[in-house]
Amino acid sequence: MTNRTYSPLTSDNAALVLVDHQVGLMTGVRDYSTGELKHNVVALAKAAKALNIPIVVTTTARDSMWGPTIPELVEALPGIEIINRSSVNAYDDPKVAAAIEATGRKKLIFAGISLEVCAAFPAMTAVARGLDAYVAVDASGTFSDTKRQAGLLRMQQAGVVLSDYGTMMVEILKDNGRPEAAAVYAALDMPWATLVGQIAQAFGK
Repeated sequence: MTNRTYSPLTSDNAALVLVDHQVGLMTGVRDYSTGELKHNVVALAKAAKALNIPIVVTTTARDSMWGPTIPELVEALPGIEIINRSSVNAYDDPKVAAAIEATGRKKLIFAGISLEVCAAFPAMTAVARGLDAYVAVDASGTFSDTKRQAGLLRMQQAGVVLSDYGTMMVEILKDNGRPEAAAVYAALDMPWATLVGQIAQAFGK
């Protein structure tokens, strides 16, 4: 077991990279329903936006049968540039790499379709470059259970931190008294988000 000191994700050290959540690719996902995966990806994006985390979005060959980014994600991130590329590994594309590096963040949260390629390859590349890489496994779909299990195992072997999108977002939130708390929980689609707003008011934040 690797002995590492816990260094939490924060609004100041984290960035989010969303890879290939495209209309055509979404139709082949088998480990989540289309509705659930869309919900998770959009919730992740909205929460990251509420926390003022830099977000990089990329597609592969969007003019092909893989299609454009799902409209729900585009709507959640109005005005964001979506970088189109041909490389399999998003980090191999100079424009994507430059956008990631421009964030100045050392902790990168990845989500992608498919999990074992679109999320795993750039996450493992980030680790190789001395960065901390995280993958939101429930905002990353793939095409069979075998691919999912193999992808998770390979990432763990490479030192990628695996988690779910909600846990990472509340880790970054850190304090339910923060003024952003209600927006974050609302983005995560937790129906008791209004209670968090009352906590913030109680602490005068």
